Amino acid sequence: MCFKKKMIAFIKENLRLMSKELTWSKVMAIVVGTAIASFGIYNIHRQSGITEGGVLGMILVLNHWFGVSNSILTSLLDLTCYALAFKYLGGKFIRISIVSTFSMSAFFRLWEQFPPVLPNLSENPFLASVLGGIFVGIGVGIVVRQGGSSGGDDALALTISHLTKWRLSRTYMFTDFTVLALSLTYIPVHRILFSVMTTIISSNLIDWIKELSVAELPFVGGLVEAEK
Repeated sequence: MCFKKKMIAFIKENLRLMSKELTWSKVMAIVVGTAIASFGIYNIHRQSGITEGGVLGMILVLNHWFGVSNSILTSLLDLTCYALAFKYLGGKFIRISIVSTFSMSAFFRLWEQFPPVLPNLSENPFLASVLGGIFVGIGVGIVVRQGGSSGGDDALALTISHLTKWRLSRTYMFTDFTVLALSLTYIPVHRILFSVMTTIISSNLIDWIKELSVAELPFVGGLVEAEK
């Protein structure tokens, strides 16, 4: 009973803090960012077979070699990354990330109700990697600018960046390239090269949007403005 009361109090306190930290403009930015990123992943990456780095790529590697369910691996790896992020980045980061993670999942569910709206770019992996990188980079960049993450990938990259003082783009490339190297055990080299390209594009866009001055964003400055 004592544990139950403490848990209820803990949840109430975090909900109270979340209501203070998440302004309407911040929530709208997170919604727009997750919509853009999930749209690109569903309509471009999934259709074209461009693999991912980070947590998603590791899920694919482990599933291929050990046959572990994607749903189990997703929960396990995301929870591990969020536990690390909580230790080094604090509760505010986790609270904002909860909103963005649920928003990302909701948009994936929405897109999956319809057939892809973009042409299948399987025969043009170069264009797929460029467009996919742009969608993911802009979408995740907007979310990260709000102080959260869209999944375990971002949580891990932000934690490593915090500990090493590396630029975020360098951290993303480090984690993604590590997983892409492991993916060579079952994916042809030429496909990995296009995945490397989309990773470079998205990671640099995320870093650029995160660091961009609001004054340089005349049309979307209010949308992506991060509260300091």
